[in-house]
Amino acid sequence: MEKNKNYYAILMAGGVGSRFWPVSTQDFPKQFHDMLGTGDTLIQKTFSRLAQLMPEENIFILTNERYKDLVFNQLPTVTKRQVLLEPAMRNTAPCILYASLKIQKENKDAVMIVAPSDHWIEDEEAFCLNVKTAFNYCESNDALMTLGITPTFPNTGYGYIEYNKERSLSVPKVKSVTQFREKPDYETAKSFISQGNFLWNAGIFIWSAKSVISGFKNNQPELFQLFESGYATYNTDGENDFIKNNYEKAENISVDYALMEKSDNVYVIPATFDWNDLGTWGSLYDKLNKDDNSNAIVNAKVLLENAKGNMIRSKKGKVVVIDGLNDYIIVDKDEVLLIFPKAKEQNIKNVLQNVKASFGEEYG
Repeated sequence: MEKNKNYYAILMAGGVGSRFWPVSTQDFPKQFHDMLGTGDTLIQKTFSRLAQLMPEENIFILTNERYKDLVFNQLPTVTKRQVLLEPAMRNTAPCILYASLKIQKENKDAVMIVAPSDHWIEDEEAFCLNVKTAFNYCESNDALMTLGITPTFPNTGYGYIEYNKERSLSVPKVKSVTQFREKPDYETAKSFISQGNFLWNAGIFIWSAKSVISGFKNNQPELFQLFESGYATYNTDGENDFIKNNYEKAENISVDYALMEKSDNVYVIPATFDWNDLGTWGSLYDKLNKDDNSNAIVNAKVLLENAKGNMIRSKKGKVVVIDGLNDYIIVDKDEVLLIFPKAKEQNIKNVLQNVKASFGEEYG
């Protein structure tokens, strides 16, 4: 596939992934782990997927300062220019605006994809075709585009995108977004699916530099003014000082709230690729191969008796013996052993807080 020099990516790699504790920790979060046992970490997989569409030097990595060394170790071909370090945690809107202004200054014709670094996408060819369709549309239209995932069940853990069934656009795959909907309860999620025009919000965005910056200027004037005031320093030696002195002044706000929910030029393409946000041990379990008793095993050598439906992960080659456990998460990492019911996996975040409070921050 031809690589277009106007195509750019903003790879979001600053999250902590606390539901994947004890593997994912504040010092070493999940995007830097080989969660699926494939030989590549999640950020490495995402980078190589995006590099099929664009020159590698057009992929910018947005991450927290504390993960700088991890990024350069795992992506040894990237340069300092490509790694944007957030000196403070401020959610997704400020860092996306900052990166967009930098990219626009480098290439006024840029179109870009904003992609999380920790998602699982198997059919990369379908992904690339969907992104190309979005890029083509955004090159010739003032559009804020997102890729939506066709729901496979009434999931209450995702936000939803409602699109207009009636309005047909020049590109049949592109739909006009009516509204974004918060994470629903189960009955609401069922009604969304039965209506047929609701998609999961995967947090993947595509737009031209011109459209996204204009969107911020119109909808978030204070945020825009803050980052626009440093425009002269971007891509120069003065950029680091400007960001260090000003970044923490930015409002802590997501790009969904700041931009997407306030704009009337929002569109969605229903994705044709399999997708999983790998947000919990259960979502990882769903994507892994299982043994005859539905146990998913990463790295471990196992001896199992009366054990079904478990998610088992250890260091490579560790022998794990289990008898009489069903539907559990069993994760062994360094000084921590987690044995926890799969049905309660959403509580792992709280368990982590309790562990840190009881035994110290070094365990999280």
